[in-house]
Amino acid sequence: MTLSVTSCTDPSAWDGYVNRFNGHPQQLWGWGKTKADHGWKAERLLLSEGGEVVGCAQLLLRRLPFPFRALAYIPRGPQGEPGQEGQLLDAVAAYAKQTHRAVALTIEPDWDADADATLALPGAGFRHSTNTILIPRTLILDLALSEDELLAGMSKKHRQYIRKSGREDLVYRAVTREEIPQCLDVYKQTAERAGFGIHEDGYYQDIFENLGTDSPVYAAFKGGDVVAFLWLSTSAGTAFELYGGMTEEGERLRANYALKWLAIREMKERGVTRYDFNGLLNDGVSKFKMGWAQHEDLLAGTWDKPLSPLYPVFTTALPLAKSALRKARGAVSGLRGRLRGTGSR
Repeated sequence: MTLSVTSCTDPSAWDGYVNRFNGHPQQLWGWGKTKADHGWKAERLLLSEGGEVVGCAQLLLRRLPFPFRALAYIPRGPQGEPGQEGQLLDAVAAYAKQTHRAVALTIEPDWDADADATLALPGAGFRHSTNTILIPRTLILDLALSEDELLAGMSKKHRQYIRKSGREDLVYRAVTREEIPQCLDVYKQTAERAGFGIHEDGYYQDIFENLGTDSPVYAAFKGGDVVAFLWLSTSAGTAFELYGGMTEEGERLRANYALKWLAIREMKERGVTRYDFNGLLNDGVSKFKMGWAQHEDLLAGTWDKPLSPLYPVFTTALPLAKSALRKARGAVSGLRGRLRGTGSR
């Protein structure tokens, strides 16, 4: 039976559906609103069978140069009744093709790599893609475990540094709206040292406003100064790390250890059951992440369903465009660093 597709225009009702189906925070209304304020279009689709909603998908649409028209993307979705994943994706793909003439539907679902739904994707017309946005190799903590069990699963060094940084003359707590600029200043310093590009301040401020309590930010303060911060997004069931950074003083004091442990305990207190560290690479940050547990998780990854004969041309052009964007962001970050170094504003 073909599922019917209708749009949801009520933010509260939408988030209710996402949480009902144990969806990811990148499927929440506030995340889509932020993306819509910065170059995308967001549509919230309810998928029904016999008048009953059985799933939902937040579809992000990006206008592309002629003749590609548009890209349709579902970050960490869709979500719905177990066993309905194939029907949900069929319905969304048909909608994206008919309504927006999209060149492809790209998905990065919050499914394990070996889940039945993932294994069925090739038969449903999806192709594995290397044009990754969200890294599939990650670490997800089970917050149903007790604090003692979580501590036991860490490396000995992590337990030691949690205790050590907790004894430093630092205050660990959630930040207020007025303190977000301090966190962003720390993020710029971190980006400059590590050499990665970041968005303009308004993007992060919009996330904080649009997600509200679903995007908590925690920081370590020395006196009145932020020396480390950790920014999350969270649905009813899943917490997802978005951003983080430290000053050189925060790094010296190992502030990130006690800070992350605070965030984990806060999410556990909320009733969240999954804490996703948002990707593992082969770098120092990932080494730090891997010390929090003795396992790794592999999610489904990136999959495309071609919706146009132009799809092969699109897959060649997209990596070139992404590379140019990364270089541009890196150049902007480097320029900011040089301006700060000369005292310019």
